[in-house]
Amino acid sequence: MDRRRELSEIRRLLSATRLLTLTGVGGVGKTRLALRVAAGVRRAFTDGVWLVELAALQDQTLLEQTVADTVGLRDQSARPPREVLVDYLRDKQLLLVLDNCEHLVDRCAGLATDLLPVAPGLRILATSRHALRVLGEHIFAVPSLPLPNPERMSPGKLVGNEAIRLFAERATLVRPGFEVTTDNRTTLARICRRLDGLPLAIELAAARLRVFSPEQILHRLDDRFRLLRAGWREVPARHETLRAVVDWSYGQCSSAEQALWARVSVFAGGFDLDAAETVCTGDGIHRDQVLDLVAGLVDKSILIREDHDHGLPARYRLLDTLRHYGRHTLRAAGAEAVLRRRHRDYYLDLAERGEAEWFGPTQRRVAARIRGEHPNLQAALEFCLSTPGESQTGLCMAAALFFYWFSCGFVAEGRHWLDRALAQDTEPSRTRATALWRNTILAIVQGDLPAATAMAPQCRDWAQQHDDQTMLAYALFIQGAVAWCSGDFRRARALLEDAVARFDTLGELNTTVIMAYSALATTAVFQGDLARAITLCRQACALCEQRGEHWARGRMLNTLAFTEWTRGEVALASTHTKDGLRAAHVFHDIFGRALTIEQLAWIAGTAGEDERAAVLLGVAQQLWPLVGGDPLFGSSRHLAAHETCEQQARRTLGDRAFQAAFARGADLDLDQAIAYALSEKPAPATPTATARDTAGTPLTRRERQVAELVAQGLSNKDIAARLVIAQRTAEGHVERILAKLGFTKRTQLAAWITQQQKERNP
Repeated sequence: MDRRRELSEIRRLLSATRLLTLTGVGGVGKTRLALRVAAGVRRAFTDGVWLVELAALQDQTLLEQTVADTVGLRDQSARPPREVLVDYLRDKQLLLVLDNCEHLVDRCAGLATDLLPVAPGLRILATSRHALRVLGEHIFAVPSLPLPNPERMSPGKLVGNEAIRLFAERATLVRPGFEVTTDNRTTLARICRRLDGLPLAIELAAARLRVFSPEQILHRLDDRFRLLRAGWREVPARHETLRAVVDWSYGQCSSAEQALWARVSVFAGGFDLDAAETVCTGDGIHRDQVLDLVAGLVDKSILIREDHDHGLPARYRLLDTLRHYGRHTLRAAGAEAVLRRRHRDYYLDLAERGEAEWFGPTQRRVAARIRGEHPNLQAALEFCLSTPGESQTGLCMAAALFFYWFSCGFVAEGRHWLDRALAQDTEPSRTRATALWRNTILAIVQGDLPAATAMAPQCRDWAQQHDDQTMLAYALFIQGAVAWCSGDFRRARALLEDAVARFDTLGELNTTVIMAYSALATTAVFQGDLARAITLCRQACALCEQRGEHWARGRMLNTLAFTEWTRGEVALASTHTKDGLRAAHVFHDIFGRALTIEQLAWIAGTAGEDERAAVLLGVAQQLWPLVGGDPLFGSSRHLAAHETCEQQARRTLGDRAFQAAFARGADLDLDQAIAYALSEKPAPATPTATARDTAGTPLTRRERQVAELVAQGLSNKDIAARLVIAQRTAEGHVERILAKLGFTKRTQLAAWITQQQKERNP
């Protein structure tokens, strides 16, 4: 679709207002327009353009956390997420695209009201079926595509009409070789007029060409509208149009496809085949039917197929309009509660399997899988905590996901779910005791010592009352961690030594156990017992290596590096810290990246590399705000090391040279910063245009694949055929790639890919 007129007007409005809302009926193309506008204005926002997808978000209290996660802010403090977001965005020049706000209108309005006055460089582009109704909001009602009139338009203009062109593009996906001809163009024009130029309606109708001719489609649409008007006279015309074509698409599905359409509407943000086969079977659908039914819904443009990295299976999703239709159908059949419970059971099992597999060689794959299912996990947790009698299951699920909250940067969200679940399920139990020690660790990471201090004894009391030695070991660990954070290192060491000894006797081994080793080793360093610290670090690293574990080993290497640096072994410290940084980078661990780069700055300072130390301090400075809370977790020993490093570099370099080196580090994008910290490339004197434009937006493997096909001159249709994906999916990939890289034309993308290939293969 061209949409030049709308794109031009939206860009003009966005340059004149700080809050612009694109409104319109579902299926009119609001999201696609917003993405294209975002791609076109990317260069105007030095801190990026960020798409916040809200369609799958059911818990409105997670809006701010979702926005924070999208912009890369992995806040680990206990402050309210909105306050954290306001502070972070205060000095940013950034565009937020809030997509599908209609079910969160009041919350989105409140967020915009709080953010815009204090963040002068922030602009918000929202898409919603309803206006946000905020002071200063500009509204752009997205129109349908221009309607073709066969009586008044010349054949050339008729063929060039956007609605007819969209129909033809979608038609070729189901009937390769389809063309607009003198014989069919009038019929196509009438179809597009009947559909009021609504893009989604046109795409759904075009998908019917697999079965019907254009004349048959037009005839059936005429029948459908006559039937619909009898019962929907009060519905606005464009809503009537969309309802008619969705009803018709539903009617063209087999009864099994209709049932599957309704059942997959319980998924949030997409699903894979295994999830559909597990959740949606029974009551007339056998597991071995699901693959063919999914393929049929993809063919009919009901489901969209999406491919993902890390070797994970293909995923499928419903457009929001079609998901709502399916949910309404499911509810009308009285089957919604049953399917939501099946959905919950599947994701509870996924969480528990993830927990069991986390400490092992498949850790990276587990992280990618759970990250991809984040919206479904939220939906399952919300079901548990909003449905009577389900709170203990919710508590179990929130606790099982501790490995994800803690290791993958979602500490604040983990606290959100565990706090809610603990408040609802107050009966003492082993499940509750487990949730307590896990929530205590999250509270400690956030620096919320009052909450941690209150929860820790509850866990210990339950363990002692029930003579549960494993639970007692965890209770001792968290009490030792609370003492460590309070500065009582003597008590902390006694408790941590006891906990580690018990873990060893019990044969208990997981990420938390390794963190106990790390806390004990750091305490030993603070007390001057470097030999004990080295022994503990090496033992813990060996345990990780035996199990093929990477994340906790990376954190343990940081502790070992700190110990080696403290005793003057600078080369060893550097090697261990770099290995720790590689692990943190693999798991997108913002805290781990910040800590290791900070540590590398101290090591560089000790080695007399003061300019490098200044650059690394600049890199760390840009990362710590993404973590939230106190830099260096408020540790007086670590803060003193930072201060010593900075003062030494300033004395050696002078204030001006120090500040210049520090600024170079602060201006590096993430990939450049990691490469520099690992000594893989020097820091540039000034950041390049490409570095600024691509900051924080690396392409996924699939996006790079699509980008390389664009560079070869392939059209979206050709890319879809080459990769065996829907043309709509190919278009979405191209739009996101352009938005990420700040380009507006495919030729710019092609040139960029060519340059990247030359740099890789000089």
